[in-house]
Amino acid sequence: MANPPQPNIGYSATSKPSHSETPSSLFEKSPIPPPLISPGAPKFPPPTFQQDQTLSPSIQSPNVPSPSNGVKTGSPITLLSTPPGPPVFTSPVRPAAVPFRASPVTPQPLAFSSGSSIPTSSPPHFSNGLVDLQHQVSDVREDSDAVGEAPYVLFSAHKVLKQKKQANVPSLGFGALVSPGREISPGPQIIQRDPHRCQSCGAYANNYCNILTGSGQWQCVICRKLNGSAGEYIASSKEDLCNFPELASPIVDYVQTGNKRPGFVPVSDSRTSAPIVLVIDECLDEPHLQHLQSSLHAFVDSLPPTTRIGIVLYGRTVSVYDFSEESVASADVLPGEKSPTQESLKALIYGTGIYLSPMHASLPVAHAIFSSLRPYKLNVPEASRDRCLGTAVEVALGIIQGPSAEISRGVIKRSGGNSRIIVCAGGPNTFGPGSVPHSFSHPNYPYMEKSALKWMENLGREAHRHNTVVDVLCAGTCPVRVPVLQPLAKASGGVLVLHDDFGEAFGVNLQRAATRAAGSHGLLEIRCSDDILITQVVGPGEEAHVDTETFKNDTSLCIQMLSVEETQSFSLSMETKGDIKSDFVFFQFAIQFSNVYQADISRVITVRLPTVSSVSAYLESVQDEVAAVLIARRTLLRAKNYSDAIDMRATMDERVKDIALKFGSQVPKSKLYRFPKEISLLPELLFHLRRGPLLGSIVGHEDERSVLRNLFLNASFDLSLRMIAPRCLMHREGGTFEELPAYDLAMQSDAAVVLDHGTDVFIWLGAELAADEGKSAAALAACRTLAEELTELRFPAPRILAFKEGSSQARYFVSRLIPAHRDPPYEQEARFPQLRSLTTEQRTKLKSSFLHFDDPSFCEWIRSLKVVPPEPS
Repeated sequence: MANPPQPNIGYSATSKPSHSETPSSLFEKSPIPPPLISPGAPKFPPPTFQQDQTLSPSIQSPNVPSPSNGVKTGSPITLLSTPPGPPVFTSPVRPAAVPFRASPVTPQPLAFSSGSSIPTSSPPHFSNGLVDLQHQVSDVREDSDAVGEAPYVLFSAHKVLKQKKQANVPSLGFGALVSPGREISPGPQIIQRDPHRCQSCGAYANNYCNILTGSGQWQCVICRKLNGSAGEYIASSKEDLCNFPELASPIVDYVQTGNKRPGFVPVSDSRTSAPIVLVIDECLDEPHLQHLQSSLHAFVDSLPPTTRIGIVLYGRTVSVYDFSEESVASADVLPGEKSPTQESLKALIYGTGIYLSPMHASLPVAHAIFSSLRPYKLNVPEASRDRCLGTAVEVALGIIQGPSAEISRGVIKRSGGNSRIIVCAGGPNTFGPGSVPHSFSHPNYPYMEKSALKWMENLGREAHRHNTVVDVLCAGTCPVRVPVLQPLAKASGGVLVLHDDFGEAFGVNLQRAATRAAGSHGLLEIRCSDDILITQVVGPGEEAHVDTETFKNDTSLCIQMLSVEETQSFSLSMETKGDIKSDFVFFQFAIQFSNVYQADISRVITVRLPTVSSVSAYLESVQDEVAAVLIARRTLLRAKNYSDAIDMRATMDERVKDIALKFGSQVPKSKLYRFPKEISLLPELLFHLRRGPLLGSIVGHEDERSVLRNLFLNASFDLSLRMIAPRCLMHREGGTFEELPAYDLAMQSDAAVVLDHGTDVFIWLGAELAADEGKSAAALAACRTLAEELTELRFPAPRILAFKEGSSQARYFVSRLIPAHRDPPYEQEARFPQLRSLTTEQRTKLKSSFLHFDDPSFCEWIRSLKVVPPEPS
């Protein structure tokens, strides 16, 4: 019997729906493309900050074993040596004073020392209510046990509505964000044996299963079938079953360090086996080249000594540098107008040159190569210079494959983790395969661009097949034709990032691109209770065609991950198929991948959510920030250009109106509806989205918006949330910081403010503070250190800009804050109680000192939708 069609992934996939229903396209093609302040207690209590505080995990795993045999679940990200900053800032961030509510409340940890982080939300508490099979059935967990939300999975609500009509309201929606490669400490419990799986649907035994202690049988939570355990789960009491990690913890890693594949050629050092090849644009003018050289020198100094590196330059030709020459920079040159032939690559690889070399043996040679680079000398405009970027990436891929491509069939040489090609580009690909003409006015430009897009996507897929990720780091003032380069990075599992220049931010991203933890051969399987249907998936993956004959009733959704990295996540949109009768619904996520130590990992995450009939109880469980990210991804998937973005702003308006209509309350003696107070933060987050860089017009060029949209669609939850709504932190006397709503009311002339907007961090110094040289220097140093600590593990690393009140650059800062100076005083004071003590003269002076924009304030916007803001608690 044929399997039902699969759903669509990231771009679009077809899910294997539960039993009877077939969903529409799941994976949509990605484009290549602050709260209503309530004086009541916030939904998430404000965190307390302590020096050297470590993350208190929401899931406590008893008796977590140490990784054995050197096996870990990921590679730690090394601290970067550049850019230099002031001394480590360890003063605490103060939570906003009552009745402030942090805007937005963020689950992103603040890192105040290396590796330290803090929890910012309280885990939900779920009771156990599984149906008993018979008196022999044992539930492994006590009814009173509190189960925290898995750190790898964030749901938009911690409860599910039983009524289909209410649960499937599309304006609010229900779904989850899954971060398969996320690193946490302590990590999941490690099990070095084969898992017990349901023989019917393929689900894994887990802590929510009912166990027949007498026979060792267990009941699957997904399909409710009974399965045997070969006697392993036979126990005298249910307490004894807690000795099995999978029956005691919702997150476990099944690890296999051995290999059962015949003919496998192991590689002992994963760092040695997964090389990095730099592909560098040699058509740069002198100022750009000087910055690039500095970044490259710092980059090779930061690499571990066992990392193998290759260096390829491209212009009209491709130069592959030879590390066997110690006294001079020597390179073999290939033509760039066409793809390299197998004969030319074989001659190169089997020649006398060494093109991949470990850093401990080649660091002086690498420095000599970078120092030998010379600026472009011909009198040709930047955009018109011949650059054979496509050919250069093909050559780099050939070098990485090396002689292993000649190994006979049946013998596999698998690297630990993904190899990386990092392209340092200063202009468009205008020569050779995958190129486009210099000028848009070329009569055949549309056809050639279409051909280039397809060629680049195929090259990215070829790289992915060889476990190689291609990151494209662009810099400078020359347009790089983002739509042409984006498919190369995306199809390989990499990213494309734009920079102002090849300086500090570029150098940091170069290091982080090479050192971030990554796995390979990733597969994500999602299984849900029959009541739940996955309708859409957005993320860095594609539909996987997996042989399901082992489990005849397997209805899981399978996603092939392009790479397994901490910086990425998948968003899942879900619906209920009908009214739910049971008290709980179950979700199981199985992530299979090979980590950088070449261990095969099967990470199993099981989540149980209670069902409710009360709409109010459901709204209380909604996580505003997660819901906002899911809504934003569904919206941005359709914003392929600026015209679409304008349409999506109107869609956002209609969404807010519909949520108020479906879940809000009608104002007495009026046709207006009040937005539900339980999710009062959500409309402000969406207002930030519609006017910010993703949908708004504060970012000037469409290429920049396209890059940001693509980055957002695949980014981790923390970065996604910051890209939607900025986080505002004001520097206070004594070196502390206070989190404030992201309104322009925070711009007080005697203060310094840090604004974290994901890919940009701005430091604003008030005019009065800037006039005091000593105080302003101390405040600036503290703000910059805080900014670096907030973003020390973020990829891509944001640019950090500092400026004074009234300067031309201050517009970057002001444009990202909600304008509230036109709001009535009582609305301003609701967000900033300090304003109550100001005199009329002081208030007038404060208001006149700021730039004003034509866009409305949040209150003006929500009232224009005929929606009444939620009442304060």
